[in-house]
Amino acid sequence: MPERRVRKKANEERPAPNAQHPIPSIPVALTIAGSDSSAGAGIQADLKTFSALGVYGLTAVTCVVAEIPGKVSRIEPMSAKIVREQIAVLLENFPVAAVKTGLLYSAEVISAVARALIDLTGKIGRKLPLVIDPVLVATGGAKLLRANAIELYKKELFPLATLITPNLDEAAKLLGQPIGDLATMRIAGKKLAEKYGVSILLKGGHLTGNQAVDLLFANDHVIKFSAPFVRGVSTHGTGCTYSAAIAAGLASGLLLEDAIGRAKKFVNASIARRFRWTSSSGKNLDALNHFSL
Repeated sequence: MPERRVRKKANEERPAPNAQHPIPSIPVALTIAGSDSSAGAGIQADLKTFSALGVYGLTAVTCVVAEIPGKVSRIEPMSAKIVREQIAVLLENFPVAAVKTGLLYSAEVISAVARALIDLTGKIGRKLPLVIDPVLVATGGAKLLRANAIELYKKELFPLATLITPNLDEAAKLLGQPIGDLATMRIAGKKLAEKYGVSILLKGGHLTGNQAVDLLFANDHVIKFSAPFVRGVSTHGTGCTYSAAIAAGLASGLLLEDAIGRAKKFVNASIARRFRWTSSSGKNLDALNHFSL
């Protein structure tokens, strides 16, 4: 009998199947990028970043990449039509608060993305924060963007950006000149900001030194972000993760400088507390730990 009474009380305390509970709502961000089979970069890295920072992530897939850290085996592009349709159905139905772009691969896709963002933000009556990670070359050196696509980046997509986040190699390609030290970074970043009329976060992770230094060029000001440089890492996806973290911050209502500052700490922690495996060839395979914080 006592056992029955306990069971009865427990059942009475359980909520009814149709009981009303508060339905949570969190900020929404969209990533328009390639799919990385090793899940360390691309939309997979973006989704992990969004989730870790309390943002619901949506995806528009531009291409499928067969890769591991340091090696790209093959890229298969999506059609411009399906890329545009993914963006359209998402922006028309979800309360997207920020967008980021990663690997777009072809001129046709870049043009489709730019057109979709212009048309659809016009329909919803507001301009969305847009973070552009101009993915041109993989960490291992493989070219990821077709040659005829770079000009369309400059003409059609860059003018829509809130922030562009090139690394030193990408900035050098956009400017046509090498960038080898912090002083040259300051000159290059200023040129890019003036040339495209948008804020530039120039990432200096490829420089030598004990600090990974990035410079934000915005509203005629230069703001420095730095973190300890983590060496001996055999991974990729840091640029994807960084730009996704910035977009997550903007989607959550942070100011640009604050979003970058938080993103810098996030990506540094993801590198420092990385995962590691050994490949069949005996090489290290590292992956960012997006939930390290």
